[in-house]
Amino acid sequence: MSNDPQVGPVQTVTAPTPPGKLKKEAKPASLWGDAFYDLRRRPMFIVSCVLIAILLVMSFWPSLFTSINPFDAKTCELATARQGPSAGHIFGRDSLGCDVYARTIFGARNSIVIGVSTTIITAIVGGLLGLLAGARGGAVDTVTSRVTEVFFAIPWILGALLISATFRDANLGIWIVVIALAVLAWPMTFRIMRAAVITARSQDFVVAARALGASQSRVMFGHLLPNAVAPVIVIATINLGGFISAEAALSFLGVGVQSPDISWGLMIADARNRFLEAPLPLVFPAVFLSITVLAFIMLGDAVRDALDPKLR
Repeated sequence: MSNDPQVGPVQTVTAPTPPGKLKKEAKPASLWGDAFYDLRRRPMFIVSCVLIAILLVMSFWPSLFTSINPFDAKTCELATARQGPSAGHIFGRDSLGCDVYARTIFGARNSIVIGVSTTIITAIVGGLLGLLAGARGGAVDTVTSRVTEVFFAIPWILGALLISATFRDANLGIWIVVIALAVLAWPMTFRIMRAAVITARSQDFVVAARALGASQSRVMFGHLLPNAVAPVIVIATINLGGFISAEAALSFLGVGVQSPDISWGLMIADARNRFLEAPLPLVFPAVFLSITVLAFIMLGDAVRDALDPKLR
């Protein structure tokens, strides 16, 4: 007989999971994390980001793009007015003999600066007022809502024309366009933020925070704002393209960017009278303007789809 002890069933021992890995897997998903993951898979988002990145580099470092062209944006020769594309002037010359390519590149700066500045101002002003009105309610909500309705009653283009024309001689440069657009555009952001805050303030986490004694400012900026800012970001991104178009419209009408500054709208206005004779000085800035507006609208649409679970 064998004296070996009886062998029992074999038991498998599982190695303990490293704490770091367990913590990473247990991390709950968030709206912004899911949105960013979704955005990375959207071709429209990637294409719009690439276009916007190129336009931003063009705005802040135009010399990187004009190094292939030795002519300055403000150097004009009347003797060569309306000449077509050539080796030295790949976009040709405008009615004053200025290089169209250089002016198109340098015109991106003012157009994008105006669009971005107006977007930031309207998002801050409209967002804070909408947050205050939606969170406080009562008389504060009533007064701010009535003031907003007054601004909505003003025709947008007419109001911007009036403001720009009134302060045209104030030596504010491109900032008069920013002021004219921001004064009339903030109510849209206000309404969106107010509606989002009113929806969020009835949620359980807000009620619980107030029951635990959280201050009004803590509730507003710690609970309501993070859960109501998503639609404001979406509308701000889409509006940015609209503000660039509005700047071009004001410059085209003669009350926006003024010479010697350069913008796409001003270039289109200068070239419109000679369009049949020399269409390229109008076509090139118009194409760049359209691409810029389209890029920001595409970005806004992609962000909206990613932040709205119903659209996934």
